[in-house]
Amino acid sequence: MLYLTIKREKALNALNRNILERLAAIFEDLEKERDTPVVVITGYGPKAFVAGADVREIKDAGAGRTEFIRMGQRIFHRIMTSSGVVIAAVNGYALGGGCELALACDIRIASENASMGMPETGIGVMPGYGGTQLLSRLLHVGMAKYMILSGTSVNASEALQLGLVEKVYPRSVFVEEVEKFAQGIASRGPIALECCKRAIDNGIGLPLREALEVEIVEYDRVARSRDAEEGLSAFLEKRKPVFTGA
Repeated sequence: MLYLTIKREKALNALNRNILERLAAIFEDLEKERDTPVVVITGYGPKAFVAGADVREIKDAGAGRTEFIRMGQRIFHRIMTSSGVVIAAVNGYALGGGCELALACDIRIASENASMGMPETGIGVMPGYGGTQLLSRLLHVGMAKYMILSGTSVNASEALQLGLVEKVYPRSVFVEEVEKFAQGIASRGPIALECCKRAIDNGIGLPLREALEVEIVEYDRVARSRDAEEGLSAFLEKRKPVFTGA
């Protein structure tokens, strides 16, 4: 398991080029190694997960602004398609690019002080790291338009009701509960985790008959693994399985 903490505390952990490039490099390495089943992304300090993208860098990009944003979109897509399970531990403000980063993760767990939204239209721009597409797929289209067009943010309780996050914890136990949850996933069969994630992501937009075929292809990959033999044997023998990722 790997913890990634985004640290620009004075800027409320806003994403700049350096952070984006470091995220890209880390996830490239993870895909080469393929031995980290769970990644937790969080922000440094008590106030913010990521309060947005670095507005100064976007402004200074000038005519190259779209390519600058496209770079971030490609990096977030790399996170989305990672073979590992990526958890966003949303510990405060997750606005603009920070909300999009959380959406790029597989699972979002929020602290009770979390605030999530996409305020970009208020400064004359729009979400560009995938926000218009990811939010409208996660929530219903009307709510996505409501949040993006008005720039409305939601608190942790509202985010949970909407399905924007999967769980909310008090600040006093947030880190402990995220750790417990992440460790629980990391203890499961890594091949099974990867294939489950890929089956969901690749099948979600397909008609059911085609989606079921996606599932059976992934099931076959799991079924042929040594981990499957180990897991089934361990269950019958009433012992803890020892998975190797093979």
